[in-house]
Amino acid sequence: MNHFQYDFPYASKRLPLFARNVVATSHPAAATAGLRMLLKGGNAVDAAIAAAAAMTVYEPVSNGLGSDAFCILWDGHRLHGLNASGRAPQAWTLDYFRRKYGDGAKAPPKRGWDAVTVPGAVGAWVALSERFGKLPFADLMEPAIEAAERGYAVPPVVAHKWAAAVDELRDLPGFAEAFLPHGRAPRVGEWWQFPAAARTLRLIGQTRGEAFYRGEVAQATERFAREHGGAITAADFAAYQPEWVEPIGKSYRGYTLHEIPPNGQGIAALIALGILGQFDLSALPVDSADAQHLQIEAMKLAFADVYRYVSDPSSMEVTPAQMLDDAYLARRARLIDPRRAQDFQAGNPATGGTIYLTAADERGMMVSFIQSNFAGFGSGCVVPGYGLSLQNRGHGFSLDPKHPNVVAPGKRPFHTIIPAFLTRDGQPVMSFGVMGAHMQPQGHVQTLVRMLDFHQNPQAACDAPRWRYNGGLELNVEASMDPAVVQALAERGHRLALIQDPYQDFGAGQFIWRLGDPGREGYVAASDPRRDGQAVGF
Repeated sequence: MNHFQYDFPYASKRLPLFARNVVATSHPAAATAGLRMLLKGGNAVDAAIAAAAAMTVYEPVSNGLGSDAFCILWDGHRLHGLNASGRAPQAWTLDYFRRKYGDGAKAPPKRGWDAVTVPGAVGAWVALSERFGKLPFADLMEPAIEAAERGYAVPPVVAHKWAAAVDELRDLPGFAEAFLPHGRAPRVGEWWQFPAAARTLRLIGQTRGEAFYRGEVAQATERFAREHGGAITAADFAAYQPEWVEPIGKSYRGYTLHEIPPNGQGIAALIALGILGQFDLSALPVDSADAQHLQIEAMKLAFADVYRYVSDPSSMEVTPAQMLDDAYLARRARLIDPRRAQDFQAGNPATGGTIYLTAADERGMMVSFIQSNFAGFGSGCVVPGYGLSLQNRGHGFSLDPKHPNVVAPGKRPFHTIIPAFLTRDGQPVMSFGVMGAHMQPQGHVQTLVRMLDFHQNPQAACDAPRWRYNGGLELNVEASMDPAVVQALAERGHRLALIQDPYQDFGAGQFIWRLGDPGREGYVAASDPRRDGQAVGF
């Protein structure tokens, strides 16, 4: 299955990792936390949980103990999906937001308590450990607790994003106390400790999450929310359970891409690949404007449908199967003009701040896991004494009563974070993901096309310049893209902006590709240089 070309034509000359046991994420110390669990005799699930917990400390801008999460894993025999996105507080009705923000509000606020849904990441850790883990759950929290108590030197990318968030968030409840030591963001290389998070991580480990959802952490969150006008309660926490789901998939070039079903946007990648399957991309040069244009237009068509139809499954007007119907996607593909950029509208299928990590072990278990606070630092609300930095996923709801994603008590909002998994003939091939809001399905498509159509190895596919569609005809491209390609795309009508800073605009990915028998041939792993990612293994 190792069908790749091992040349490295792009600016980054990072080499892939070959190993039988691998953990890859965007902070090397968190990847090492996962590796510690494998060395203790744990499996890929144990490694993923330990790395995820550590990431809440090492990258607090992107995720925290108040994050949501999703997972797709291969247990050695079959795929499983886990939706650990949070639900709206019971008090959240349309009238609740209209009374507070007026009839003209389009969505719940981006920051503050009225952006906070029940956090699901801790529930994901517990559910994964109970069903698939080998090590004691408390052991999995140890590296994160050590990092929070002892502290660490803040790396450049984290320091940059931390400083960028300060002006917007410094006055939100609990934020300055938790994240502004000395009244400012930590500088590069400055030592930072998070003892409040260590306290909560220890409680989570000792009680297998009970203290978080049905104990003192939930009660403290309710008290602090009430003090600052929030509606979330300990009862909302207690009612929460992650949901095991069946991943949805779409075939492409003999492989099948699997994503978590709605309320997430993973279906966008499946739609785009279903459209691209109507074209012979391999007949085009890999980095040509022709190849890039087709991918961009397919992604536009996918987003047009996703933003119109995707919500909590209980309120969707169409099914994922209708959105992925082959005949429907063939009709959508015919709308693409190879020479002209277009602003597509939704079709009618009814007629037919984030971290990602992945781990794999020599017994064949592979884990694709993502967790996020959404915007940088999420809601900006941090429960004092517990280091509980809460996401702002409620901002993903609509306040339009006619929209399927309209807010309602206990409902899950539209979600951007999406883990991915690739199989062939029912067998595992790759666990992977790309971070960055609506860049995520775009990153899935761009990297997969490079690997499956053009046989680029995972590291080269990861390093290649990317584009990011932003709506209408607007497109960002990495400044390292060939100027001739940029010019040709502009001539087709794409409104381009060249971006030097890749952190927010083009995501960052982690990839583990199975080479054969994992106990013998192992895996090849790639990690994105855009966020100092690292794959470690043995």
